Amino acid sequence: MAQFIEFVGNHWILSGLWLGLLVAFIVHRSKTSAQAVGPQQAVMLINRANAVVLDIRDKKEFDAGHLVDAISIPVAKLSASLTQLDKFKDRPVIVICKMGQHSAEACKQLKQAGFSQVTRLSGGMAEWKAQNLPLVQKEQKAQKEQKEQKEQKAQKGQKNSPTRQVAKNKEEQSSS
Repeated sequence: MAQFIEFVGNHWILSGLWLGLLVAFIVHRSKTSAQAVGPQQAVMLINRANAVVLDIRDKKEFDAGHLVDAISIPVAKLSASLTQLDKFKDRPVIVICKMGQHSAEACKQLKQAGFSQVTRLSGGMAEWKAQNLPLVQKEQKAQKEQKEQKEQKAQKGQKNSPTRQVAKNKEEQSSS
């Protein structure tokens, strides 16, 4: 501790600049960033306060898995698509990105557009997935899996179909 005080005394300009930058960063972050909520708090907001979920990831990432009833508007198109969200100005909005880093800028845009209850999911979808919370995947993927299952059942059915059984029985009778 004595060395730290000696360093600050010897390099007071450098220490002052560092302290000033730290304070400026904290003030800037508090003014531009929205309140962060964890996955459990987000679930409570969605269930109890009827919060709207805004997913700002790309379409490909959104299709890979997203929250139920989430609205997908990529961050690059958010400013042009704010009119789609006007009907939700009186409801809480939870902004979700991939890792929780890009949602602060989207929250700032929403606040400037008149949204009062804007929060962001801390940790983004990575945290949501890490806690094994439910996701909705693209419907085509689910349909494809169902189709494959039907094909497998059909193939199994052909092996044991009645027509095959009759032909098999006739072969056995003729050979005996």
